[in-house]
Amino acid sequence: MTPIVTPSGESLGARVGGIDLASPLSRADFAFILAALAAHGVLCFPAQRLDPAAQVAFSRRFGELEVHVSGAFQVPDHPEVMILSNIVAGGKPIGLADAGQDWHTDMSFSRTIAFVNVLHALQVPRRNGRVLGDTLFADMAAAFDDLPAALQARLETLTATHDFAKFWDMMRARGGKATVRQPLTEAQRRQKPPVSQPMVLRHPLSGRRILYANPGYTVRIDGLPADESDALLAMLFEHQVRPHYRFAHRWTEGDVLLWDNIRTMHNAVPDYGPDEHRLIRRCQAMADRVFDPDFARLGAHHKSGTDTR
Repeated sequence: MTPIVTPSGESLGARVGGIDLASPLSRADFAFILAALAAHGVLCFPAQRLDPAAQVAFSRRFGELEVHVSGAFQVPDHPEVMILSNIVAGGKPIGLADAGQDWHTDMSFSRTIAFVNVLHALQVPRRNGRVLGDTLFADMAAAFDDLPAALQARLETLTATHDFAKFWDMMRARGGKATVRQPLTEAQRRQKPPVSQPMVLRHPLSGRRILYANPGYTVRIDGLPADESDALLAMLFEHQVRPHYRFAHRWTEGDVLLWDNIRTMHNAVPDYGPDEHRLIRRCQAMADRVFDPDFARLGAHHKSGTDTR
C-alpha cells in the first residue's frame, strides 16, 4: 500500500493511511512517518491492531523507551507500556485514570527530554453516541513565531527549571475517586530531580524554533527575581493555549496516535464518567536519537511525508 497523509487543515494534525504499524517498517516508511511528523506534529494512524510487543517495537524506532517512575499500571512483561484507564476490576483500578489532565509537555522535567508519545486506543468513552475524552494539543512552534521579536530574542538567552513533582502533586491535590496517585517517595523524587531546560529549542527535524515551557512542569525562569519569573511565565502560559494554536484529536477504537513532545503541549479532557470506560496503552520514546544529525536527516530529506494524496 502507498502511504497517504491527510492534513487536518489546522497548524497541527494529520491522518496517515496505508501503513500497518504491526508489521516491520521499511526504512522508507519510517522516513515517511518522520517527515509527516515534522510537518504536522500529531499523526493518527486509524484502524490499527497492535499487541504490546508490536507497540513497543514501533515506538522504539524513535528512541529509548521510558519506564514510568511510578512503576504502576504496566503491561506484564512490557514495563515500557503503561495502561491509561478509568476501569476498575475486582475493586482495583487497572490503569492511571487521570493521566495528562492539564496542559503539559511530557518529560520536560528529564535531562533527556521526550521525543514522541505512541498511544493505542482500545476502548473510547461515549455518551448518547458522542465520543468523549478528546486529547487537545497546542503548537509551540506557532506560539513562538507569534511572539514579538524582542521577546523571542530574550527567551533564547534564558533557561527555566522543570519539576516532575509539580504536575504529580497538582493531580493529587485535585482529589476525587479517579485519583489513584500516591505521594511520591523520597526515592522517586531523587530519581526525578528538577532540571533546567532552554526556553527555546531548535527542532531537529523541521529547524523551527520551539517555545519550550509548559504549565505542567515549568516552575521558574532561572536567574530572574521570583515576581518577574512568575509574571513572564503567566503571560507565556496564557499565550500558549490560545485557540488558534490548538488541535483536538477525537478518538476511535484502533487509533494509534503519535505526537511530537518537542513541538507540542497536550491536555487530556476528562469529560467522561466512571462508567464511561477509556482504555489506552501508552509508550514514550525519548529524544536520545532525534538530535543526532543522521537520524534527523532521515525525516528531513523525505519530503513525501508532507504530501496529501
